[in-house]
Order: sequence, then structure tokens, then C-alpha cells
Amino acid sequence: MILRGTATDDARYDHVAQASARTVIAGYSTSFGWAARLLAEPVRTHVRSIYALVRVADETVDDPDPQLSRAVRTQMLDDLAAETGRAVQRGRSTNLVVQAFAITARRHGIGADLIDPFFASMRADLTVAEHDQASLDEYVHGSAEVVGLMCLRVFVAGDETAYAQLRAPAQCLGSAFQKVNFLRDLAEDHDQLGRTYFPGLDPSDFSDAHRDQLLDDIDAELRRAATAIPHLPADSRRAVAAAHGLYSALSRRLRATPAAQIRRTRVRVPDREKARILAGVLLGRRP
Repeated sequence: MILRGTATDDARYDHVAQASARTVIAGYSTSFGWAARLLAEPVRTHVRSIYALVRVADETVDDPDPQLSRAVRTQMLDDLAAETGRAVQRGRSTNLVVQAFAITARRHGIGADLIDPFFASMRADLTVAEHDQASLDEYVHGSAEVVGLMCLRVFVAGDETAYAQLRAPAQCLGSAFQKVNFLRDLAEDHDQLGRTYFPGLDPSDFSDAHRDQLLDDIDAELRRAATAIPHLPADSRRAVAAAHGLYSALSRRLRATPAAQIRRTRVRVPDREKARILAGVLLGRRP
């Protein structure tokens, strides 16, 4: 005999799905994890659910297991994308991380216009080794800008006027975050994953002038993004300010690091400095 589910059962399943997303995020020590603590509920849960799906997709294409061929990874990613689309449409998935994302997507109007470009960029990581400017712009849009827009959908909670006003700065913030990651992961992306994101850049010939040129672009996007922070709702403003502050600190550290060292080691912001940035945000300081 199969017992029919109840509304309570549905709520329990959704709760377990969202808890699984929280576990995925907790398994990775990132600046996002620090900043997410400043989000109020239920915004925090929804944003974690977005980033958990992003992390699963990212791990699918970057899994270090040499037994997973490109064809296998491509099929796994296609399966994940298809399951995500079905779950957003019908509201149910047997994949708990996908279920958590679908709850958020259905509640906040995150549709194919944001989801499809994300998975397209993840597929590009399996097929594109070197980018030109057009393919990089498309990749950054799908891998970072749309993720920022997904979060913005959660932040504004259906306020389409606010979404339209804050859309461009949110894209700048996502783009800046992604480019900072490209720069600090320059050696790993090239040597281990066989990818070069910045057009025309040979990591073996990376210079301080290249570093500064890239950081000038990144810092301009960070400045544009900062203009929107005061206009965000109170339940998300401090967390976005903290994330902005953490990546701004990382940008400054990269600029102070010789290009030759960036080619060899991954630059990071020490935990003590992260704590100072978070404390400053809590005290109301601007990023």
C-alpha cells in the first residue's frame, strides 16, 4: 500500500532539500560563505539554494577524477540542466539540491532567461580552452552575471521597478567577482584545467602591466556595483556590502602581488582581514 503525501510531508521534503543546499555551501570555504551569514531569512536560504546548484554544476565540469571523460561530464551536466528545467516547471525533483533551487526559482521568478545562459557557460568550460573577447563576455554573463541577477530576484522579492534599476550594477558585481577569480586562479586554470579565460593572455608571459590592466577593469566594475548597495533592501544590503568588501580586498592584494607570484600561488584574503571587513559592515561602514 502506498500512502499519499500530505502538505506536511511536502514541507518536510522542501526543508530537507534546503538543508542539503546549506550543507553543500558549508563544504566549501569561500568568501560567499562569510557574507551569506549576514543575509536575513528567508533570503539566506534562497541565496544558498542558488549557489548550491551553481557549485554542483561547477564541480561537475571541474571534477579532478581522471576517469570522468569530457563526454561523461557533458552528459552529467546535460542531465543536471534538464532536471533543473523540469523541476522549475513542475516543482519537484528527486535531486535535493535541484529541488532547493526550484523552490527558490518558482517563488522568485527565476526562469530560463537566467538558467539557460548559466548552463551554457558551464558547457563552455568543457569545450573552450581559450576565449576571445566575444566568447569571454558571453561566458561571464552566463557564469556570473546571471547568478547575480538570480540573487537580485530574491533580494527585491517581486519589485520589478527595483529589479530594473539594480540590474546593471548587479551584473557588474557578478562580472567583477568572476574576473577576480580568473586572475587569482590563473595558474590552476591554465596548468590543471587547460583553460585561459582572458583573451590573448599567455600565463607564462603574465606581467605586472597585464595584472594592472585587468584589475583596472575589475575595479571599475566594483565601483559601479557599489552605487547600488544603498538601494538594496535591508535584509540583503549588509551581505552584499560584505561580499563587495571581501572582493575589493582581494583585488587590492592581487594588485600588490607580483605577477610572477600570481602565476605560482593563489592569493587569498586572510581570515583576520575578512573578520575586520565583516565587522566594518556591521558597524555601517560603506564598502
